[in-house]
Amino acid sequence: MKLAQQYNRANLITSFIILTITGVIYYVAIHFILTGDLDKDLVIEEKEIEAYVKNYGKLPSPGDFLHQKVTYNKLNAGKTIERSFFYDDFYNEAGKEIEPGRSLVTSVAVDGESYQVTISKSRVESEDLVQLIFMITLAVTILLLVSLLLINRFVLQRIWSPFYATLNMMKAFNLTQKEEINAQPTNIDEFNELNESAGAMASRVRQDYGELKSFTDNASHEMMTPLAIMNSKLDSLLQTGTFSDSQGEILKDIYHANRRLIKLNQSLLLLAKIENNLIPDIQDIDMARLVDDKIAQFSELLDMEGMALSSDLKPSVVRMSGYLADILLNNLLANAIRHNNSEGKIDVILDNDRLQITNTGKSGQLEQRLFERFSKSASSEGTGLGLAISKQICTLYGFSIHYDYLDGRHRFSVNF
Repeated sequence: MKLAQQYNRANLITSFIILTITGVIYYVAIHFILTGDLDKDLVIEEKEIEAYVKNYGKLPSPGDFLHQKVTYNKLNAGKTIERSFFYDDFYNEAGKEIEPGRSLVTSVAVDGESYQVTISKSRVESEDLVQLIFMITLAVTILLLVSLLLINRFVLQRIWSPFYATLNMMKAFNLTQKEEINAQPTNIDEFNELNESAGAMASRVRQDYGELKSFTDNASHEMMTPLAIMNSKLDSLLQTGTFSDSQGEILKDIYHANRRLIKLNQSLLLLAKIENNLIPDIQDIDMARLVDDKIAQFSELLDMEGMALSSDLKPSVVRMSGYLADILLNNLLANAIRHNNSEGKIDVILDNDRLQITNTGKSGQLEQRLFERFSKSASSEGTGLGLAISKQICTLYGFSIHYDYLDGRHRFSVNF
């Protein structure tokens, strides 16, 4: 969830809760005030009856008015009633309908006799006023929430636009290009600080990238040159000299170690380039054609080993470096041949979004750490970097590579 959406949700929920609570409190307070005013009117009417009895020595006539009623009931001798208020129904004679009411019950003494006095008033006007206030409060609450929603959606969206502009430029930032992060001008201090930090970070990353690229190029050149000289001198020495069997074996071991060192150096430099995205030639690769060409390249080796290769290639286009695509296929096919049985079988299946290479093998299920660097069996003569390079290539382009062992066969799957 985006920050603006989360803020809007929290803001609206908080505002709704606060407005609901305050609305309820406001409603109760208004209702309490109006009820208090109504009780005061009932007490005034009670005082008027008491004054009338004191002045004239008798009860005033019972009243049945539009919004008020007064009734009397004789009580037993010596019995009195304390004043109390309660809600009840009020029958409106004019409208022939029952309305909400409020009553006061007390007692009054007339010539030594006690009478119960019940004074009732209609609460319909008070209730109408409370409902009107409630509707106004509800309308104001809804208007406020809608206003907050619109403000958060449009005003805050405009305020946050510099942040999203900087974020999009950071997503599109490419080390291999010379584009700068040109931040959108804003008067918000935090966004200005973010823009300055993003620009400084891009400059540092580009500088580190340049230094790493320079180191990789220099290392490749400086290390390959003496290795190539050593290999050339060994070739000349082996061709021109006469050696004993023990000397020949020593020179042979030196020659193979030197060739292995050259291959190891090339693999490590390739890994460094892949990890730092120094191979930018991305294009649409016709994988079916590339796999078919790669199978043709290995056909002579397959015939020498007596291995049978079957393929089922469907059209598939993958966007990646052609150089790395060739290395990926070369490593996977070479691995299937190197670790296969004599006269073994290899199956290559390619569809729109997946490549599977399955082969018989000399051993059972392999360890899952086989994609780590220098992970190899004791009998292997390789550098232990082939599958690590394949894994790094897949990671670079967001592919996934998996190994599983099924029905006595090793299977490597690449999901594009």
